[in-house]
Amino acid sequence: MTAVTIQCCAPIAREPLSETDAADLALMLKAVADPVRLRLLSMIGSHAGGEACVCDLTDAFDLTAPTISHHLKVLRTAGLIDGERRGTWVYYRIIPEAVNRLGALFAPLTEPAPRSVELELTPA
Repeated sequence: MTAVTIQCCAPIAREPLSETDAADLALMLKAVADPVRLRLLSMIGSHAGGEACVCDLTDAFDLTAPTISHHLKVLRTAGLIDGERRGTWVYYRIIPEAVNRLGALFAPLTEPAPRSVELELTPA
């Protein structure tokens, strides 16, 4: 007979976060807590080809170009996006690992559950 531990909860409900993980994740959460930045992240991620030119982003907002640049810098500093200069324009793309890490923090948290479930497996 073998006991197997199955993790049943999202990371935040499974075990306490380390100080470093909490600081990293808080920076990302703070970055997406702003509606403009959340929209920018969504626009970049859903743009054809997986990247968007800053010129494609500015018209969607009633904000100045420097303000949009500031929001993009916050997302970049948080590690959620990366950019590449091509001529006079900067093209942004989501960093999938960072966004997935942020999303995985809460999923699949549907209800509180015990830290782990012990299953007793018997050979067939």
